Amino acid sequence: MEKRVAILYSTVDGQTLKICKRIARHIENAGFSAEIFSITDFENPISKYSNFIIGASIRYGKHNKKVTEFIEKHQRELESTNSAFFSVNLVARKAEKNSFNTNPYVIKFFKNIDWQPKMIEVFAGRLDYASYSFIDRLLIKMIMKMTHGPTKTEKPIEYTNWKQVEAFSEKIIQT
Repeated sequence: MEKRVAILYSTVDGQTLKICKRIARHIENAGFSAEIFSITDFENPISKYSNFIIGASIRYGKHNKKVTEFIEKHQRELESTNSAFFSVNLVARKAEKNSFNTNPYVIKFFKNIDWQPKMIEVFAGRLDYASYSFIDRLLIKMIMKMTHGPTKTEKPIEYTNWKQVEAFSEKIIQT
């Protein structure tokens, strides 16, 4: 069977989609097929794919509810394939919170859902105050102040570790 990989995403500011595109490119460079879908647009049978990846960003401490709804609706199918999940959040910029068993959002997510993918990863996101609405900018600055992050930046800060993304992609290729 040809390796076909589906990559579903839920993103607020676009960083999760950017990560998905990098994963897809790495998979395609290895000679496999990769398709990217928004979590709200996916309508194919999961069994069409040898690997199934879901990537979701965090906003205000939670993944989009569409992610949980999708997983609950398709849990059996997801468990019968090589499934993977990754979360994108700014807390993961800290070394002590950038793995699935140390990231509070991922820990909480998997405590509240009955699905256990074969791979779980956490990637740091991107901080871009200029692109946020006034309210989001205030709230995110408050959160960053509480977590000892930058509250003023002239340019966006991309915390994503692209070598970590490629290592995750390589694990997908190997399964």
